[in-house]
Amino acid sequence: MPIRIQNDLPAKEILEHENIFVMDEYRSTHQDIRPLKIGLLNLMPLKEDTELQILRSLSNTPLQVDVSFLAVSTHQSKNTSANHLNRFYQTFREVENERFDGLIITGAPIELMPFEEVDFWPEMVDIMQWSTENVTSTLHLCWGAQAGLYYHYGIDKVTLDKKLFGVFKHRVMNRKVPLVRGFDDEFLMPHSRHTDVPIDKIRADSRLTILAESEEAGAFLVMAKQGRQIFMMGHPEYDRVTLDLEFKRDLAKGLPIDLPCNYYPNDDPDRKPLLSWRAHANNIYTNWLNYYVYQITPYNLYGAPKEFFTQA
Repeated sequence: MPIRIQNDLPAKEILEHENIFVMDEYRSTHQDIRPLKIGLLNLMPLKEDTELQILRSLSNTPLQVDVSFLAVSTHQSKNTSANHLNRFYQTFREVENERFDGLIITGAPIELMPFEEVDFWPEMVDIMQWSTENVTSTLHLCWGAQAGLYYHYGIDKVTLDKKLFGVFKHRVMNRKVPLVRGFDDEFLMPHSRHTDVPIDKIRADSRLTILAESEEAGAFLVMAKQGRQIFMMGHPEYDRVTLDLEFKRDLAKGLPIDLPCNYYPNDDPDRKPLLSWRAHANNIYTNWLNYYVYQITPYNLYGAPKEFFTQA
Protein backbone atom coordinates (compact mmCIF):
# COMPACT_ATOMS: atom_id res chain seq x y z
CA MET A 1 0.00 0.00 0.00
CA PRO A 2 1.37 3.43 -0.79
CA ILE A 3 1.36 5.56 2.35
CA ARG A 4 1.16 9.26 1.64
CA ILE A 5 3.25 11.30 4.07
CA GLN A 6 5.25 14.51 3.99
CA ASN A 7 8.45 14.30 1.98
CA ASP A 8 10.76 15.21 4.86
CA LEU A 9 9.21 13.09 7.62
CA PRO A 10 12.13 11.25 9.31
CA ALA A 11 10.26 7.92 9.20
CA LYS A 12 10.08 8.07 5.39
CA GLU A 13 13.71 7.02 4.84
CA ILE A 14 13.39 4.10 7.29
CA LEU A 15 10.19 2.86 5.65
CA GLU A 16 11.74 3.02 2.18
CA HIS A 17 14.76 1.08 3.45
CA GLU A 18 12.31 -1.62 4.61
CA ASN A 19 10.81 -1.74 1.08
CA ILE A 20 7.54 -0.19 2.26
CA PHE A 21 5.99 1.82 -0.56
CA VAL A 22 5.83 5.45 0.55
CA MET A 23 4.32 7.98 -1.83
CA ASP A 24 5.35 11.60 -1.62
CA GLU A 25 2.91 14.47 -1.90
CA TYR A 26 3.84 15.32 -5.50
CA ARG A 27 3.18 11.84 -6.88
CA SER A 28 -0.03 11.38 -4.92
CA THR A 29 -1.54 14.58 -6.32
CA HIS A 30 -0.98 13.25 -9.87
CA GLN A 31 -2.96 10.03 -9.35
CA ASP A 32 -6.67 9.96 -10.18
CA ILE A 33 -7.70 8.27 -6.95
CA ARG A 34 -9.05 9.37 -3.60
CA PRO A 35 -6.80 8.06 -0.84
CA LEU A 36 -8.27 7.11 2.49
CA LYS A 37 -7.88 10.00 4.89
CA ILE A 38 -6.57 8.62 8.20
CA GLY A 39 -5.85 10.73 11.26
CA LEU A 40 -3.32 9.55 13.85
CA LEU A 41 -3.85 11.20 17.24
CA ASN A 42 -0.43 10.47 18.70
CA LEU A 43 -0.43 10.69 22.49
CA MET A 44 2.76 8.71 23.06
CA PRO A 45 5.82 10.58 24.41
CA LEU A 46 8.25 9.24 21.76
CA LYS A 47 6.13 10.34 18.84
CA GLU A 48 8.61 9.52 16.09
CA ASP A 49 8.84 5.89 17.26
CA THR A 50 5.05 5.61 17.28
CA GLU A 51 4.78 7.22 13.84
CA LEU A 52 7.09 4.58 12.40
CA GLN A 53 5.31 1.71 14.15
CA ILE A 54 1.84 2.77 13.02
CA LEU A 55 2.95 3.51 9.45
CA ARG A 56 4.45 0.02 9.25
CA SER A 57 1.15 -1.40 10.45
CA LEU A 58 -0.79 0.47 7.78
CA SER A 59 1.49 -0.68 4.96
CA ASN A 60 0.03 -4.11 4.15
CA THR A 61 -2.93 -3.32 1.90
CA PRO A 62 -3.16 -2.10 -1.71
CA LEU A 63 -5.23 0.89 -0.60
CA GLN A 64 -3.68 4.35 -0.74
CA VAL A 65 -3.66 6.08 2.63
CA ASP A 66 -3.12 9.74 3.40
CA VAL A 67 -1.94 9.98 7.02
CA SER A 68 -2.36 13.17 9.05
CA PHE A 69 -0.54 13.40 12.38
CA LEU A 70 -2.62 15.03 15.10
CA ALA A 71 -1.73 16.29 18.57
CA VAL A 72 -3.63 17.75 21.47
CA SER A 73 -3.07 21.46 22.04
CA THR A 74 -3.64 21.36 25.81
CA HIS A 75 -0.52 19.33 26.62
CA GLN A 76 3.11 20.16 25.91
CA SER A 77 5.23 17.22 24.77
CA LYS A 78 8.54 16.87 26.64
CA ASN A 79 10.06 14.06 24.56
CA THR A 80 9.49 15.26 21.00
CA SER A 81 11.02 18.46 19.66
CA ALA A 82 8.83 21.48 19.04
CA ASN A 83 10.33 21.66 15.54
CA HIS A 84 9.08 18.15 14.69
CA LEU A 85 5.61 18.88 16.06
CA ASN A 86 5.38 22.19 14.22
CA ARG A 87 6.50 20.67 10.91
CA PHE A 88 4.47 17.47 10.87
CA TYR A 89 1.54 17.80 13.30
CA GLN A 90 -1.77 19.60 13.40
CA THR A 91 -3.79 20.24 16.52
CA PHE A 92 -7.33 18.99 16.84
CA ARG A 93 -8.59 22.56 16.66
CA GLU A 94 -7.01 22.88 13.22
CA VAL A 95 -8.92 19.88 11.84
CA GLU A 96 -12.16 19.86 13.83
CA ASN A 97 -14.09 21.12 10.80
CA GLU A 98 -12.74 18.30 8.62
CA ARG A 99 -13.87 14.70 8.18
CA PHE A 100 -11.77 11.55 8.16
CA ASP A 101 -12.28 8.05 6.83
CA GLY A 102 -10.49 6.63 9.86
CA LEU A 103 -8.93 7.80 13.11
CA ILE A 104 -6.35 6.07 15.32
CA ILE A 105 -6.06 7.17 18.96
CA THR A 106 -2.86 5.87 20.54
CA GLY A 107 -2.05 4.95 24.08
CA ALA A 108 -0.37 7.26 26.60
CA PRO A 109 1.76 6.57 29.70
CA ILE A 110 -0.75 8.13 32.09
CA GLU A 111 -2.87 5.11 32.86
CA LEU A 112 -2.60 5.34 36.65
CA MET A 113 -4.17 8.80 36.63
CA PRO A 114 -7.96 9.13 36.82
CA PHE A 115 -9.20 10.26 33.43
CA GLU A 116 -10.54 13.57 34.73
CA GLU A 117 -7.10 14.43 36.19
CA VAL A 118 -5.35 14.17 32.81
CA ASP A 119 -4.54 17.72 31.73
CA PHE A 120 -5.88 17.21 28.20
CA TRP A 121 -8.95 15.17 29.16
CA PRO A 122 -11.47 17.91 28.20
CA GLU A 123 -9.88 18.03 24.75
CA MET A 124 -9.97 14.22 24.56
CA VAL A 125 -13.71 14.34 25.30
CA ASP A 126 -14.15 16.84 22.46
CA ILE A 127 -12.12 14.63 20.11
CA MET A 128 -14.01 11.44 20.97
CA GLN A 129 -17.36 13.18 20.55
CA TRP A 130 -16.19 14.73 17.28
CA SER A 131 -15.13 11.29 16.04
CA THR A 132 -18.70 10.00 16.33
CA GLU A 133 -19.90 12.69 13.92
CA ASN A 134 -16.96 13.10 11.52
CA VAL A 135 -15.07 9.76 11.27
CA THR A 136 -16.18 6.54 9.60
CA SER A 137 -14.29 4.26 12.03
CA THR A 138 -12.10 4.99 15.05
CA LEU A 139 -9.43 2.59 16.30
CA HIS A 140 -8.48 3.08 19.97
CA LEU A 141 -5.20 1.64 21.29
CA CYS A 142 -4.29 0.73 24.90
CA TRP A 143 -4.90 3.87 27.05
CA GLY A 144 -6.86 5.26 24.12
CA ALA A 145 -9.06 2.15 24.29
CA GLN A 146 -9.56 2.54 28.03
CA ALA A 147 -10.42 6.22 27.55
CA GLY A 148 -12.87 5.39 24.76
CA LEU A 149 -14.65 2.69 26.75
CA TYR A 150 -14.90 5.06 29.71
CA TYR A 151 -16.22 8.03 27.72
CA HIS A 152 -18.55 6.21 25.32
CA TYR A 153 -19.75 3.36 27.56
CA GLY A 154 -19.04 4.43 31.15
CA ILE A 155 -16.73 1.49 31.93
CA ASP A 156 -13.83 2.63 34.11
CA LYS A 157 -10.39 1.06 34.30
CA VAL A 158 -9.02 -0.67 37.40
CA THR A 159 -5.46 -0.85 38.70
CA LEU A 160 -3.75 -4.25 38.43
CA ASP A 161 -1.86 -5.84 41.31
CA LYS A 162 1.27 -5.71 39.18
CA LYS A 163 2.17 -4.54 35.70
CA LEU A 164 0.94 -6.68 32.81
CA PHE A 165 4.14 -6.90 30.82
CA GLY A 166 5.10 -9.22 27.99
CA VAL A 167 3.60 -11.20 25.13
CA PHE A 168 0.42 -13.13 25.89
CA LYS A 169 -1.72 -15.76 24.19
CA HIS A 170 -5.20 -14.72 23.00
CA ARG A 171 -8.05 -16.63 21.41
CA VAL A 172 -10.54 -15.53 18.79
CA MET A 173 -14.11 -15.46 20.07
CA ASN A 174 -16.09 -14.89 16.85
CA ARG A 175 -14.22 -15.48 13.63
CA LYS A 176 -17.24 -14.62 11.46
CA VAL A 177 -16.58 -10.95 12.17
CA PRO A 178 -14.39 -9.53 9.37
CA LEU A 179 -12.02 -7.76 11.77
CA VAL A 180 -10.51 -11.12 12.76
CA ARG A 181 -10.71 -12.69 9.31
CA GLY A 182 -7.56 -14.72 8.62
CA PHE A 183 -6.67 -15.13 12.30
CA ASP A 184 -5.57 -18.39 13.84
CA ASP A 185 -7.62 -19.72 16.75
CA GLU A 186 -4.88 -18.50 19.10
CA PHE A 187 -2.37 -15.70 18.59
CA LEU A 188 0.17 -13.66 20.55
CA MET A 189 0.14 -9.92 21.30
CA PRO A 190 2.29 -7.64 23.50
CA HIS A 191 0.94 -5.75 26.51
CA SER A 192 2.55 -3.18 28.77
CA ARG A 193 0.18 -1.60 31.29
CA HIS A 194 -0.71 -1.19 34.95
CA THR A 195 -4.48 -1.00 34.44
CA ASP A 196 -7.25 -3.01 32.83
CA VAL A 197 -10.90 -2.70 31.83
CA PRO A 198 -12.76 -5.54 33.60
CA ILE A 199 -13.85 -8.09 31.03
CA ASP A 200 -17.04 -8.92 32.91
CA LYS A 201 -18.19 -5.30 32.60
CA ILE A 202 -17.49 -5.35 28.87
CA ARG A 203 -19.44 -8.61 28.50
CA ALA A 204 -22.35 -7.11 30.43
CA ASP A 205 -22.77 -4.27 27.92
CA SER A 206 -24.84 -5.51 24.98
CA ARG A 207 -23.49 -2.70 22.80
CA LEU A 208 -20.00 -4.20 22.90
CA THR A 209 -18.66 -7.39 21.29
CA ILE A 210 -15.44 -9.05 22.44
CA LEU A 211 -13.62 -10.48 19.42
CA ALA A 212 -10.47 -11.70 21.16
CA GLU A 213 -9.48 -12.24 24.78
CA SER A 214 -6.77 -13.76 26.96
CA GLU A 215 -6.87 -15.69 30.23
CA GLU A 216 -3.92 -13.63 31.45
CA ALA A 217 -4.48 -10.26 29.76
CA GLY A 218 -8.30 -10.04 29.65
CA ALA A 219 -10.18 -8.49 26.76
CA PHE A 220 -7.95 -7.58 23.82
CA LEU A 221 -10.16 -6.68 20.85
CA VAL A 222 -13.59 -5.12 21.36
CA MET A 223 -15.97 -3.72 18.74
CA ALA A 224 -19.02 -1.45 18.88
CA LYS A 225 -21.47 0.09 16.43
CA GLN A 226 -20.68 -2.45 13.69
CA GLY A 227 -17.05 -1.38 13.63
CA ARG A 228 -17.51 2.37 13.95
CA GLN A 229 -15.61 2.06 17.24
CA ILE A 230 -12.87 -0.51 17.83
CA PHE A 231 -10.84 -0.91 21.02
CA MET A 232 -7.50 -2.77 21.31
CA MET A 233 -6.08 -3.18 24.82
CA GLY A 234 -2.53 -4.16 23.86
CA HIS A 235 0.16 -2.85 21.54
CA PRO A 236 0.09 -4.76 18.25
CA GLU A 237 2.10 -1.96 16.66
CA TYR A 238 5.15 -2.57 18.90
CA ASP A 239 8.49 -3.38 17.28
CA ARG A 240 10.61 -6.39 18.19
CA VAL A 241 12.67 -4.38 20.71
CA THR A 242 10.05 -2.06 22.24
CA LEU A 243 9.48 -4.20 25.35
CA ASP A 244 13.23 -4.83 25.60
CA LEU A 245 13.97 -1.11 25.65
CA GLU A 246 11.26 -0.49 28.22
CA PHE A 247 12.53 -3.31 30.45
CA LYS A 248 16.15 -2.15 30.35
CA ARG A 249 15.17 1.49 30.78
CA ASP A 250 13.28 0.71 33.99
CA LEU A 251 16.13 -1.49 35.26
CA ALA A 252 18.59 1.35 34.70
CA LYS A 253 16.33 3.68 36.69
CA GLY A 254 16.09 1.20 39.53
CA LEU A 255 12.33 0.84 39.08
CA PRO A 256 10.55 -2.42 39.99
CA ILE A 257 10.05 -4.35 36.76
CA ASP A 258 9.61 -8.05 36.04
CA LEU A 259 11.07 -9.82 33.03
CA PRO A 260 8.57 -9.51 30.15
CA CYS A 261 6.61 -12.77 29.80
CA ASN A 262 7.08 -15.02 26.76
CA TYR A 263 9.50 -12.59 25.13
CA TYR A 264 13.17 -13.50 25.42
CA PRO A 265 14.37 -16.97 24.33
CA ASN A 266 14.76 -19.00 27.54
CA ASP A 267 13.92 -15.79 29.44
CA ASP A 268 17.45 -14.55 28.78
CA PRO A 269 17.39 -10.73 28.39
CA ASP A 270 20.80 -10.84 26.69
CA ARG A 271 19.32 -12.72 23.73
CA LYS A 272 17.45 -11.20 20.80
CA PRO A 273 13.72 -10.97 21.60
CA LEU A 274 11.29 -13.08 19.62
CA LEU A 275 8.98 -11.24 17.21
CA SER A 276 5.86 -13.42 17.44
CA TRP A 277 2.93 -11.08 16.79
CA ARG A 278 3.68 -9.17 13.57
CA ALA A 279 1.50 -11.24 11.19
CA HIS A 280 -1.67 -10.92 13.27
CA ALA A 281 -0.94 -7.27 14.03
CA ASN A 282 -0.72 -6.52 10.31
CA ASN A 283 -3.93 -8.48 9.78
CA ILE A 284 -5.83 -6.29 12.24
CA TYR A 285 -4.88 -3.08 10.46
CA THR A 286 -5.48 -4.54 7.01
CA ASN A 287 -8.93 -5.82 8.00
CA TRP A 288 -9.78 -2.52 9.69
CA LEU A 289 -8.84 -0.46 6.65
CA ASN A 290 -10.59 -2.80 4.23
CA TYR A 291 -13.81 -3.82 5.97
CA TYR A 292 -14.48 -0.92 8.34
CA VAL A 293 -13.07 2.05 6.44
CA TYR A 294 -12.68 1.50 2.69
CA GLN A 295 -15.82 -0.55 2.10
CA ILE A 296 -17.96 1.69 4.32
CA THR A 297 -16.76 5.26 3.86
CA PRO A 298 -18.44 7.50 1.24
CA TYR A 299 -16.41 8.66 -1.74
CA ASN A 300 -17.28 12.26 -0.91
CA LEU A 301 -16.67 12.68 2.81
CA TYR A 302 -17.99 16.22 2.86
CA GLY A 303 -21.06 15.39 0.81
CA ALA A 304 -22.20 12.68 3.23
CA PRO A 305 -24.96 13.65 5.68
CA LYS A 306 -24.06 13.70 9.38
CA GLU A 307 -26.44 10.78 9.90
CA PHE A 308 -24.00 8.59 7.98
CA PHE A 309 -21.36 9.01 10.71
CA THR A 310 -23.71 8.72 13.68
CA GLN A 311 -25.62 5.61 12.58
CA ALA A 312 -24.75 2.32 14.24
